[in-house]
This record gives sequence, C-alpha cells and structure tokens, in this order.
Amino acid sequence: MQEITKLESCLKCNLCTLACPMMEVNPDYPGPKKAGPDGERYRLKDPAFYDYALKYCLNCKRCEVACPSDVHVGDMIQLARINYGSQGKRRGMKGLRDWTLASTDLVGSLSTPFAPIVNGVLKTKPVKALMHSTIAVDKHRTFPAYTHQKFVKWFRGQDQSGFDRFVTYFHGCYVNYNYPELGKDFVRIMNAAGYGVHLLEKEKCCGVALMSNGFASQARKQGEINLASIRKAAAAGEPVLTTSSTCTFTMRDEYPHVLGLENSDVRDSLMLATRWLYGKISSGELRFKFRKDFKMKVVYHTSCHIQKMGWQFYSIELLKMIPGVELTVLDQNCCGIAGTFGFKKENYPFSQAIGSKLFDDILAIPDAIVSTDCETCKWQIEMSTGRTVLNPIEIFAKALEA
Repeated sequence: MQEITKLESCLKCNLCTLACPMMEVNPDYPGPKKAGPDGERYRLKDPAFYDYALKYCLNCKRCEVACPSDVHVGDMIQLARINYGSQGKRRGMKGLRDWTLASTDLVGSLSTPFAPIVNGVLKTKPVKALMHSTIAVDKHRTFPAYTHQKFVKWFRGQDQSGFDRFVTYFHGCYVNYNYPELGKDFVRIMNAAGYGVHLLEKEKCCGVALMSNGFASQARKQGEINLASIRKAAAAGEPVLTTSSTCTFTMRDEYPHVLGLENSDVRDSLMLATRWLYGKISSGELRFKFRKDFKMKVVYHTSCHIQKMGWQFYSIELLKMIPGVELTVLDQNCCGIAGTFGFKKENYPFSQAIGSKLFDDILAIPDAIVSTDCETCKWQIEMSTGRTVLNPIEIFAKALEA
C-alpha cells in the first residue's frame, strides 16, 4: 500500500496534529501522528496492536493536507481500523446502529416508499429518545428527509435522445433517496449546455459510510461494481460527473489507497460537475444566459474532502461567474459531522464542538445562503444554524434564464 511505503517519510513535525479538529475538543484523542505513523510502527511489529483512539478520527484528511511529506496519515488510520480492530466486528445494539447507518442503499430503498411516514416518525421526540437509549443514535440529531420519488424514477421520464453529446452522472445515495432536486438541477444545466445525461449502467453507494463503520469487504464489492460501470462510460468517451465532494474523493482516492481497487485508468474521467463546468466555460466552449433579476447573498463553505482534492477553486470560481451572486468565502473549518460520525451518541458532543467555529462564522453574516459541495456538511449546517444550504450546482441552475 502506498501509505505504508511512505511511513518513514513522517518527519514528526506535528503539523498534522495542529491541523486536526478532533485534537481541539477531545483530550482522549492522541492525534493523527500517534494514531497514524507512530501507531503503524507498533502495528508492523505486533498485528494485534489496536489503538482505541482510532474511532475518534473524522477521516477529514486535514492531516494529509497539512503534511509536508505527503504521508497518507488518514489512510493509515482507516486501514488500521479495518485491519486491526474493525468497528464492523462490534456486536449488539451499537453494531446494529453502525450497520444501519452504513447501509445507505438498503435503508434508502426501504424508506422512500413510505417517505412521509418515515420522515414524520423520525422527527418525534419519543422515537429520538428510543434510538438514543437503545442503538445510541443521539436524540439531538436531525435526520435528512427521504423523498417519495427516487431520482432514478424521475430520470426515466426525461427524454435525453435529442442530444449528440453526453455526460454520465453518478448521482449517489443522497440525490437518489433524499434530495432529487439536486440531480434535477444537474440535468437541467447539462441540457442547457447541449449535453444529454446518462446514468451509470449500475451504481452503488460509493462506500464511504461502509468503510468508516468497518464494513470494508462490502465497500470493496460496491466499489468494483461502480468502477466497472465507470469504465464503460469512459470507454464511450463520456466524463463521469458528480455533485458530491465526498463521493468523488472516495472513488478517486480511497478506492486505491484504502480498498486496494485499481482506478488509474478512469480516475481522471471522474470529477465534480463544478470542475467540468468551470473548464468548459473558462475555455469559451460553453456559454450560459443568466436571469437579470437574480440576486443571492452566498457564503461558501469548503468541505474537508474537496479541500483535500484542491477543487474548491472550481466551485468558488463558478459561483463568481453568476451575475447577482454576492459571495463570501469562509475560512476552512470542519463542520464536525464526518458522515455518520456525528449521528452517534458518543460522538455528538465532539461533532458539535468541532463545528462551532464554522457555525459562528456563518451566523456572523446575516441573511446569507450557505453553499457547499458536501451533503453531510449541509445536514450539519442546516441543523446547527437554521440557514438554507445549497450545492453550487443548485445556485447555478436557479440563476439560469428559463
């Protein structure tokens, strides 16, 4: 593994420790250096060694962004979780919780037919209290609502046959089961640009929730399915575009580094829609007409995974291209939710403490819409600040002339 071969590149400079948001709020977490490179030296001598503190890692990758030697600190910690103490081996009610939170396709498929009932039940205090006391899902956490009509069902009714150029869309679990409006806006933009949209032949959850909860073998199986479909799209000459920074990062970087899935042949075909759009617009290949009456005050939050890819530039510049957008780019502070991490009762206080800086920065700018490329950041920010959060793709679509 690449991250193991770079083990001795660690200079012990502690920049990763300075960048770690968990270190600021949790005295029980020894930090990414001790959990990652230092701990790996012990693990190589004794495979049974397991550091209990691995469970506190957010996998935000801020340690890797800070590392001057390009040591894959976060990947080491992920691999240690999987190989030397997988949370997926946990039994009992917490094991059931972790499996449920990680099984996004299954839970989404079961919930969408009964979305109004499921959404209503999950909001009630007795149900929240029951989950808090039994499976340790924190009672303060707000769940994302499920949609009654999945995105893929809506898409089947959209005629894309009139186009001679196509892109392929990896919609992800969030768009399919929770927020199809984002996928609809993506299709609208692509069609306005003169491109038809295809979906992957077969698409599964990217696997990030499975990995973080210890179910690496299932994540690997789903990754193999996704890569096979991405290869077919790439062979047809179609870029595979996404609207989730975490899904994109997982498939581009964690598939090879953590799951051992080779993707070098298609890695460059997979990118965020904002990056693809920025490239096409800045080169002059695409031009859009925007509403003259469009006005929106926007604050942009750089999610941790888009920062790791270095792609926040494209989303920020795309927002700047929209006439009528008054944009403020916030300092990059982790929101604290880290996918399923912030749903767990034992993690909730850390999650909210980590996000407090970001929440304060957002609330300091009155009457602003928040924009970010990460759906779990959206859940955390909306719950903790009461502000509306939109993907840059949604704002771009709203600004387009009908």
